[in-house]
Parts: sequence; C-alpha cells; structure tokens
Amino acid sequence: MRAPSSRFLFATLAASAALSACAGTSTPSTGASSTTTAKPLGDPAIPERVAAQFPAGWRLPSGQRATFAPSVMAVSNSREASAAAAEIMKQGGNAVDAAVALGFALAVSWPEAGNIGGGGYTVVRMADGRTAAIDYREVAPLAATRDMYLDANGQLTAKSIYGHLASGVPGAVAGLAAMLERYGTMPLAKVMQPAIALARDGFVVDTALATSIDRASKTLVRYQRNSPFTPNGAPLAAGARLVQPDLARTLQAIADRGPKAFYEGWIADSLVAEMQRGAEGVTGIITKADLAKYTPAWRTPIRTTFHGYGLLSMPPSSSGGVTTAEALNILEQYPSLPEYGSTRWFHLVGSAYQRAFIDRNAKLADPDFVPVPLAQLTSKTYAAKLKATIADTRSTPTRELEPLMQQAAREPEHTTHYSVVDAKGNAVATTTTLNNSWGSGVWVRGAGFMLNDEMDDFAAQPGKPNMFGLVQGEANAIQPGKRMLSAMSPTIVLDPKDQVLMVAGAAGGPTIITGTSQVILNVIQHRMSLGDAMRAPRIHHQALPDSLTFEAGGIKPAVLDSLRGFGHAMRELRSLVNVNAIMRVKGGWEGQPEPRRSGGAIGY
Repeated sequence: MRAPSSRFLFATLAASAALSACAGTSTPSTGASSTTTAKPLGDPAIPERVAAQFPAGWRLPSGQRATFAPSVMAVSNSREASAAAAEIMKQGGNAVDAAVALGFALAVSWPEAGNIGGGGYTVVRMADGRTAAIDYREVAPLAATRDMYLDANGQLTAKSIYGHLASGVPGAVAGLAAMLERYGTMPLAKVMQPAIALARDGFVVDTALATSIDRASKTLVRYQRNSPFTPNGAPLAAGARLVQPDLARTLQAIADRGPKAFYEGWIADSLVAEMQRGAEGVTGIITKADLAKYTPAWRTPIRTTFHGYGLLSMPPSSSGGVTTAEALNILEQYPSLPEYGSTRWFHLVGSAYQRAFIDRNAKLADPDFVPVPLAQLTSKTYAAKLKATIADTRSTPTRELEPLMQQAAREPEHTTHYSVVDAKGNAVATTTTLNNSWGSGVWVRGAGFMLNDEMDDFAAQPGKPNMFGLVQGEANAIQPGKRMLSAMSPTIVLDPKDQVLMVAGAAGGPTIITGTSQVILNVIQHRMSLGDAMRAPRIHHQALPDSLTFEAGGIKPAVLDSLRGFGHAMRELRSLVNVNAIMRVKGGWEGQPEPRRSGGAIGY
C-alpha cells in the first residue's frame, strides 16, 4: 500500500535540498565551486592540509572548500537523491538505510546511470568495526555464448553496446534489498518512499540532465519513441517536469513485495516481454528463469594499507580494489613521491597504473569462474618487484612489460558513485551502473526503467578492445551465469586510528580506478583538502592503448614536453572521471560532488 505521507515527504526533501551551509550545495557542471562555511579544517588524527598549486592553464581553481556538515553527509550526482539520503538519516535511519534510499532515488533522478535495470557494488564499514562488500553485478543470461557478438566473418559487432541483446541480468534491486536487510534499520517500504514520490510527482529537469537526455535522444528513440525522456520523440528540455508513472508503479511494487516483485512478478514479465519484442530484428535473451536465479554475492572487502592508512575496497568481480591496491603499493615503495605536478610525478604515477592494469586486464575476472591471484596482486613484495621495472626517466612500452609480468594472454562516464556517512560513523560507498550512458538505450515499457549494456564489459572478443579501449583476455570471456569484470571502485579510507577518513568512488569506465585512487593519493600523500584533491588535474594509464591520458590544461607545457621526452605517448581529453567523495574534518564531514559534472552534497 502506498504510504499516505509520500507526497509530503517529497516536499520535505525539496525543503531539505534548499538548506544552506550545513545542508550542502550543488556543484554545477561548469565546475563552479560549492558554497562553503568558515569551519576550520584539521583533526588531531589528520595532518593539516597543504594548499595545492595547479598549472596556470587549469580551469578549476584551488582553494575552494567542499560542503561542510557536522553530523551526516551524502554525496551523489543528483541533488534530489542526496537529499533523499539526508532525509532518511534525519528520520533516524543509519548510513545503510540512507544509501539504499539514495540508490533507488538515483534510478529516478539520474536515469543515465542510476538504475534498477543494472547493477553495482557496495563497501560498508559500520561504526562497530564490521565491514562488508556486496557484489550485485549483472550476470550473463543462461543463453549467452562466448562468440555471441561476432558476425559471420568473426568481426565484433555493436550488439554488445546497443539494443536488447546487450543486457546482463540486473542485480541492483536484489543488492540494495540484501544490504538493507543485513545492515539497515528501516523497512524497504520506508526507505523507498522518497524515490516513489520523485517518480510519481516528478521533479524539474536541470541543465545537466537535459543535456544528457539530448545527447542520448537518438539512441533512446531508436528503441522507444515515446518515453518520459522523449515525449513524442523530442528530448525533454531543461525546466520541464519529468514525471515517471510507470517507474513509480514499479518502485511501489518493490516497496510492497520486496525484490521478488522485480524478479518474479509482473515487472519480470514486462522485462522479458521487452526482450522478446526486440528491435531492428534483434531480440534479447533474458528469461524469467534468469531473473528468478539471480542472487547477489557477499564478498570479503580487500583491506590494504598505504603509508599507515587503511583502504577497504571491492574485490572481484570488480577489478577496482585489486588494481588500486597494486598501483598504490608500487608508489609506496618510493621513500617519497616527487612534487605533485612534476614530470617525475606524472611518470611514476602513470607507470604504476600501467603495470597494475596489465595485471588487471589479464588476471582478474569473476572468482566463481576463474581463480584470481589476490594474495600476489595485493602483495607489497610483488609491488617491490614491479617498482624495480620502472626507469627513472624512461617509459616502458606495455608490450615489453607483459613478458616480464609472465602474461601469456591479455585480455565517456556511464556509471555513478555515491558516498554516505552518518553521525555514528557508519559509512557506505556504492558504485552503480548501466555501463554506457543510458545503458543499451532500451526502456522497459510498462515498468519504466532503462536496461544495461553490461555484456560489453566481457571480453566479447578476447584480445580486442571494448568500448573503453580495454584489451582483455580469456579470463573475462563470456560464459552463462558469469559476472563481467568491472572497474568500479567504491572505497573507504581509514586513518591510522582506524576511523573513517574518506568515502570515495567514481564513474568513468577504467578511469574510475585511476580517478578514485588519485583523489585518495592527493589527500594522503600531498595533504590536499578535499576540495583541492577533487579539483586537481588527473591522469590515466590502462596499459593498452599504450598512452598517458591527461586533462587539457592540467600539465604544464614544459612538463608535457619532458614526458614526451621520456617516451610517453600523451593523449589529451577535456576531463577525466566523475568522482563523488566525503572526508572527515574537524567537527564533522566535508562532501564534494564532482566539480567537472553536476551533483549535490547534502548533510546536516
């Protein structure tokens, strides 16, 4: 039964989103700074922050403060979803209750990536010291085959990216419900009310969402001309009200009956009917048996250290925790890192990522199908051996490194991350995705949600690049029931006293790993404030293509010349990766949504 107070609750959320100083601010996509307060940084357990120096041509200024709140904080790419989390905590819920509320609200207010038609990962650290990692990644349908995306000539097609055949079995609803049942304090029906109200009553489309809809509109109308995002085939404009009655009905059914409503009831019928309906002569292969079989996996978080700080991160089927640990372990071998922004800093950090990604692309996969050498890859001893392969003033081609690392085979921002902490110190880091922006482009008629295109995260043709340019090997080949490898990196950082220091994660394919770890590196190694750590120029290296990617204006021209002199192939992009993070400071928390995108940090 629909809660009679849901309309009032949405009004309350809107009021909460309008709170000043302590309630947080939105960061516009132009990169403008958040409204800040005069609260001082610093904590007896946290070194004082050091002002960052960015290149003269860099577009994001240093010295901008993140949003402060004394008790709780929620940060995501959607202001409405962050407000939903804050409201649940205000009603007495803990960080897990709030994170689940935020996750379902994102399915409404950030439809390009927030979802119930996809999947994700969550790392939890409770105030009493308990930790958990839940894997609700999509899985390949039972009818999936190794070469299902190759044409008659053995060439890779785009069917793993667009259309009905691109989707894995969604895990988001099962994962969020399981997390709430184990670590939450509120019933599912209560934490879902903000999302239901947002879908039923609607909200005003801002510029960021309107731009996203416009960019995706050709794909969206290709599979469904008349959806809430493209009424009569035209993209919804900024200032319009987005109302999603079908999605509201779906969310209400899940609130009333739990995840079974999604995996076994009329919602499952609608999803399967959409698969069978297909488009352009291509039908999907997800069946009711696939949906009924889906189960999230509880896993043990990877726990590593970096200069005395603890990192709790996601194990496979995500590659994020292992690859981050391996890269930071390599960098920890140096007594001290060069000055941030120097030639050697970019060289060493990029070289560490390169080596970690070589291992990532060949050795990581769903651990239920492939043995994963976790102990080796997260070992400090192994990292020392890799550090020895990094020359001080010369890059090493990836093809030369692969034999050294004993590998016989290799194997746009389309995800979203949110971070939540509560007054007791419980912390949740969640990264969730449809993969490509707006997933496969398929909207489930009658149920009102987008479907993922996660099948492209498999090595659909081992040895050939996927849409992110990742060249992956046989370990990540398609098999029925298998989880595709992911780069999602929800991470919780603990200070030397074992208290939560940071909650962070990102969107952006493989750049998730490098972006998340660089924000952490900036805070721990370079003692930047959260605002500076998030605004600092970023780099990326994923082994293949063999290039060091950087943000336009983020490297001084002389340093750029020197890096080319070292032998690095330099690739310039306007921006890299979409991070959302929280950091503990004196008297409370600071939250910072991605300065390069849009979002909201809401707390009290």
